[in-house]
Amino acid sequence: MPIIPDDKDWTWVLSTPCPECGFDAATVTPATVPGSVLNMLPRWRAVLRRQDVDIRPNEHTWSPLEYACHVRDVFTLFDQRLGLMLCEEDARFADWDQDKAAIDGNYSTADPAEVSTQLLAEGEQIAASFARVSESEWPRTGVRSNGSTFTVLTFSQYFLHDVVHHLHDVDG
Repeated sequence: MPIIPDDKDWTWVLSTPCPECGFDAATVTPATVPGSVLNMLPRWRAVLRRQDVDIRPNEHTWSPLEYACHVRDVFTLFDQRLGLMLCEEDARFADWDQDKAAIDGNYSTADPAEVSTQLLAEGEQIAASFARVSESEWPRTGVRSNGSTFTVLTFSQYFLHDVVHHLHDVDG
């Protein structure tokens, strides 16, 4: 049975703590993102060492391996989008279909050791990118293909929720 695509608009986490994972966006700034990401990387790498890493808990939920592939790609995508926000006025983000990315990227059959190495590199890269953001750049904006507008501040919060929430998904 295929995964049911997630079509929820998760931007609500910017104003309300997530009841599932406990994430509170009000506690996040671009300056706090690097430490948070770097602190989660060992936990993600431990997930990828599990014997059952490629087993889905049910037919409608990604396996921990698939979640890790997704987070790796989120690191890459958000790093690109952060770069756009810092270089362009009202940057526009191309559409990204995470479910298509999972299929096209063969998440379910990826090599966990390779994903671990890639996730570490991409996580370190986006942490470094956020570390270079000055407070004067926090108001810069970017617009997602569905019209959701972010500042660098809200973008950092939205990004970090994704990573925290998926770690909760695989630890739950």
